[in-house]
Amino acid sequence: MTDEKSLSPSTQNSLHDHPPGSGDTQPENTIGHGGELHQIVGKDGNHADGAAHLTDNFGHRIADNENSLKAGQRGPTLLEDFILREKIFHFDHERIPERIVHARGSGAHGVFECTKAIPELTKASIFQKVGNSCPVFARFSTVTGGAGSVDTPRDVRGFAVKFYTDTGNWDLVGNNIPVFFIQDAIKFPDLVHSVKMEADRGYPQAASAHDTFWDFVSLMPESLHTVMWAMSDRGIPRSLRMMEGFGVHTFRLVNAAGEAHFVKFHWKPVQGIQSLVWDEAVKVSGADSDYHRRDLFESIDHGDFPAWELGVQVFDEAWAKKQPYDVLDATKLIPEEEIPVQIIGRMTLNRNVDNFFAETEQVAFLPTNIIPGIDFSNDPLLQGRLFSYLDTQKSRLGTTNFHQIPVNAPKCPFNNFQRDGMMQTLVPRGRANYEPNSLAEAGEEGGPRECSETGFTTFPANNERNAPEEKLRIRPDSFADHYSQPRLFYRSQTDNEQAHIASAFVFELSKVQLPHVRKRVLSQLRNVDETLAKRIADGLAITLPEKAKAAKEPVDLGHSDKLSIQKQAKGDMAGRTIGILFAQGSDLTGIEQLKNVITKAGGTPYLVAPKVGGIPVAHGVLKADGQLAGSPSVLFDAVATVLTPDAAEQLTHESAAVQWLMDAYAHCKTIAHCKGSQALLDKAGVKKDKGVIMLDELAKAGIARHWQREPTVRELA
Repeated sequence: MTDEKSLSPSTQNSLHDHPPGSGDTQPENTIGHGGELHQIVGKDGNHADGAAHLTDNFGHRIADNENSLKAGQRGPTLLEDFILREKIFHFDHERIPERIVHARGSGAHGVFECTKAIPELTKASIFQKVGNSCPVFARFSTVTGGAGSVDTPRDVRGFAVKFYTDTGNWDLVGNNIPVFFIQDAIKFPDLVHSVKMEADRGYPQAASAHDTFWDFVSLMPESLHTVMWAMSDRGIPRSLRMMEGFGVHTFRLVNAAGEAHFVKFHWKPVQGIQSLVWDEAVKVSGADSDYHRRDLFESIDHGDFPAWELGVQVFDEAWAKKQPYDVLDATKLIPEEEIPVQIIGRMTLNRNVDNFFAETEQVAFLPTNIIPGIDFSNDPLLQGRLFSYLDTQKSRLGTTNFHQIPVNAPKCPFNNFQRDGMMQTLVPRGRANYEPNSLAEAGEEGGPRECSETGFTTFPANNERNAPEEKLRIRPDSFADHYSQPRLFYRSQTDNEQAHIASAFVFELSKVQLPHVRKRVLSQLRNVDETLAKRIADGLAITLPEKAKAAKEPVDLGHSDKLSIQKQAKGDMAGRTIGILFAQGSDLTGIEQLKNVITKAGGTPYLVAPKVGGIPVAHGVLKADGQLAGSPSVLFDAVATVLTPDAAEQLTHESAAVQWLMDAYAHCKTIAHCKGSQALLDKAGVKKDKGVIMLDELAKAGIARHWQREPTVRELA
């Protein structure tokens, strides 16, 4: 028991008899049905010690803090689960008014158009006919950092889209990673507490490389799949325009006949997928903390509208039952080789917000916003989100009337008997604020009525491998395999991408100060891939620990090329920015020709020079778009130099110029140059390879990354 004299005055005053802290009893570890870790006060433990027992806020001891209460092992979460509701309720209200997670976001308006009708799968009006369209608002975000953090940390990115359909708003609220860290929503507060800034010191900001996150991961093997994605290049995207998006959960599509199929939603960027390298991401954050936000805004402002194709993986219960994983488990994905993604629509973002706060900051996404023809599954993580988001929005926006904020309001009629509340802006007429009523019989307005024909109806079946009459706080056995899919992901990468993953683990775990946590992470990773675990151990200069016992032995799921960024890379210049370094005496004609080549290919040339004002060049005067020291090459997809030998020699004494080429080379970018630039290339250590080319070869070479160069410029794990 802590000495009462050490308590703060507020604690002494309001919680005089409350023992602070979380207890110091060493827990017993047990494994649940789904392979989840339970840390319990054992049968022979000190049950008289109140501080040793986990309770709710009213002192009720908790028997299971890992699983929400469900109607059957694979059934929906029950509203009576007061432990889940209190835990999520408290978590939702921890921050005001900034979002607890996804605080730093960027948004834009656009349009969605159906490109393939699927009435046989869903009665959703937007998918009934090719050409059906609706407005959309999309918001992209980092998860961990606050609203004032930077754009390029290693992190999961939010990918949320609000469809303003003619039958109401549909919010597809997902991420740029198709899986999530946890299987049950009851663990969400624990996950976020662990990855946020450490409670006693308030740092690190927007980073997962610290003790508490990896301690949580090491004890929650279900998190390894998402961790593997986050440690890959997916965690450091080049641009918001170049990320895939995923609905994460398994949803349902329901057609007019009441027939249902399971569905996974995918967003495929038309621009292609591309990421940064870690050294580049770190330098970008210093050069431009708004890198992603600026890129999205300026691409729309320039008319280079970002676009994504919406795809679906559709399957039924018979197929799902045969899989070695559970489709209701949010830590699992369905390989596209097993169920191909069929493209059914296209989203184009074509208008920037008029006011960041009014739109991007106040937009409120709700997974509960679905339309007839789309429905939920019993995914326990999704079930918890259905409760959490509405409660969170009320906390953030201060009123139950947040749906009246223009960016949140539907663009179809809406009528109900909800009344009053803080900041009510509608002015209902008449006295019909309840239903049923018979006021119409007296000639008064009776108000809207329910409609079983066109209204939303829930898919009724709840017996798919489930006994709904049981009420259980349990995780199904089918959720117990935590290693097979991380293994699938890792082994689907190129050798270079595997090296990036290993190096990311080394970096993150090197920041962990607790040796036993490092070892426990490695013991889990041995179940994923022995070579990966050995590479990380060697990178940390520690002995590989004993392999952790798996709740269910992993199986080999083969390979999936769709999980690799490099195997899907596009090398064209469309939508990309190419930095062109010039100086006094450079050839204006050559620069203009180069700009034309880039523009014709759909790219954007950006002129960089030691000074931004008018610089005398051959055949004229030329102004730069950016000054050399303030426009490092990390901001560009490829670089080019148009210099005279004298200017190149002079720039060898300018550290910013040398670093400009050194970074471009180290980040495996295409470098196009003229003969006059050779002195600067030599000073920067740029050696000839497939990506170091003459200016007239740029159109053919494009801007692909040249990964074969990387082992020559940095040591990877």
